[in-house]
Amino acid sequence: MRSAAPQSSNFLIGHLLVAMPGMDDPRFSRAVVLLCQHNEDGAMGLLVNRLSDFRLSEILAQMQISDVRPDFPDRPVLAGGPVQTDRGFVLHGGTVDWDSTLRINETLAVSTSRDVLEMIAAGKGPAQFLLTLGFSGWGPGQLESELADNAWLTVPADDELLFDVPLDLRWQTANARLGVDPGQLTGYAGHA
Repeated sequence: MRSAAPQSSNFLIGHLLVAMPGMDDPRFSRAVVLLCQHNEDGAMGLLVNRLSDFRLSEILAQMQISDVRPDFPDRPVLAGGPVQTDRGFVLHGGTVDWDSTLRINETLAVSTSRDVLEMIAAGKGPAQFLLTLGFSGWGPGQLESELADNAWLTVPADDELLFDVPLDLRWQTANARLGVDPGQLTGYAGHA
């Protein structure tokens, strides 16, 4: 899967979608989604502020990955979106590509292969990572339509927001990066 992201300025790869307060879809209420792919065929992203019901240790056990370092820091697994919720995606920093890596930009990538999880368990994987189950997807023109309807704000992603800001503060922090007070936003769209 090793591939580079398209560099068109019309696409929002590496940006965060920040749900507007009036988001109708409860799956995306107060959501922050990192766009990993965006082109004329649609878009794919990972929710980065929703917990799943799983822990990383449970996923490793299900995958029969037993070479786990003794001081392994068990972590929560995120719910990446409503599509293919049985499939794992490792969002990680760094410049190393694994067997199945999609490079988002120079410092961020998403990998779906077993080798990255084996290296994480052994303490030799990326220092910064999130594991999500599932992803968020949009068909051709669907995301553009939602953006035109003011369902989302966009902000460039950064490592601090993705890996350091607590999950429950990511929506507010993303809004603050835009200089927006969510309390001042309306839940409806207007077009001139």
